Amino acid sequence: MPANTVKLEPKNRLSAADWEQAALDTLAESGLAAVAVEALARQLGVTKGSFYWHFATREALIQASLERWEHSDEMEVLAPIEAVADPRERVRELIRQVSHRRPSHAVFAALLKSVDLPLIRPFIERVSQRRIDFVTEAFHQAGFDATTAANRARLAYSAYVGFIQLAQVGQPRMSHDEFEAYIRDFIEILIPH
Repeated sequence: MPANTVKLEPKNRLSAADWEQAALDTLAESGLAAVAVEALARQLGVTKGSFYWHFATREALIQASLERWEHSDEMEVLAPIEAVADPRERVRELIRQVSHRRPSHAVFAALLKSVDLPLIRPFIERVSQRRIDFVTEAFHQAGFDATTAANRARLAYSAYVGFIQLAQVGQPRMSHDEFEAYIRDFIEILIPH
């Protein structure tokens, strides 16, 4: 190599997954309106050209990011819980796991604020229905009749959504011990021993 030739280190290229995760992080922290191509490019230290290599539009990025979030929740929460043999314990473990998934809650809370948007509404409806169906089936397998299983699943999901929204309207945070007691009481109400 000639002495005056400078060897350039290859610039790290961002993958679509990098952009999707940055969009999810921004969505969780600042809401849907903050998910902007130019701002994400600055945050990631790249040009907008990097974005357009992977996505045609902001909406395509948001769609891919939401699909990543949905898939992650299914793989990290629902799939392992499906393996719990006792359906009553499966419901209890689901509540325990979901109650501690703060980054996922922040994304969901941001999406709820934007539920009227055509890009968001079908997504929220699909995710919510899948979650309610999962819990309904667990309650049904735990010995509840179909109507009671569906009602308990709706109650559980309503409590989840309501709890997330309470945090958004400035309700005081519970201490760790208070929150754990709340979760224990909630589980006992829904599926007593």
